Amino acid sequence: MQDLVNVTGIVLNSSPVGEYDRRLVLLTKERGKITVFAKGARRQTSRHMAAANLFVFGEFTLYPGRSSYTLTEAKISNYFEELRLDFEGAYYGMYFLEIADYYTRENNDETEMLKLLYQSLRALSVPSLDRRMVRSIFEIKAIVVNGEFPGFPVQGVWQETTRYTIRYIEETEIVKLYTFTLTEEIKKELYLLADRYRKKCMDRNFKSLEFLELLGEGD
Repeated sequence: MQDLVNVTGIVLNSSPVGEYDRRLVLLTKERGKITVFAKGARRQTSRHMAAANLFVFGEFTLYPGRSSYTLTEAKISNYFEELRLDFEGAYYGMYFLEIADYYTRENNDETEMLKLLYQSLRALSVPSLDRRMVRSIFEIKAIVVNGEFPGFPVQGVWQETTRYTIRYIEETEIVKLYTFTLTEEIKKELYLLADRYRKKCMDRNFKSLEFLELLGEGD
């Protein structure tokens, strides 16, 4: 019998399988993005029911199979309940999960992306932070973490504060990303640049982003 595996991670995706099970996609510090089956998680009496939800962050004990894992235990440290109960916040969070899913791979070192995702979900949960700004920062930093950041655009007329802001997002450590404020004028330039970077570097339409745009939170 193979030894159990302990990982720390976030649930990126949770979908029903069969009558009572769930298929999870976890972004983990130790093994990158992995597929995990939570047996019986859709039963009301299941001890895995709470752990098999989007945004859940914690320690997971898994039984390894050939191409996937089976959940045996979960010790959850953050459910991000405030996001799941907030309609707009949930869609922002799901958009972040989609980007993390897009960029990450199994058996890659995804420590920085996991850290970025966790800190960004925490930022979305702070009422005083502008979610549109959080989104732009997350988009840019995700591109940086993946090694695709093209640098500040040569063309266009931009405020010097905007240039400094982009450089700060690029260079600062993740735990300090959401510690500054911007004027409305600089925010508009940041949003525009983040959208340009996303369209240049991410060749996918994200379902959650489409919904945010319907809410007036997009371009």
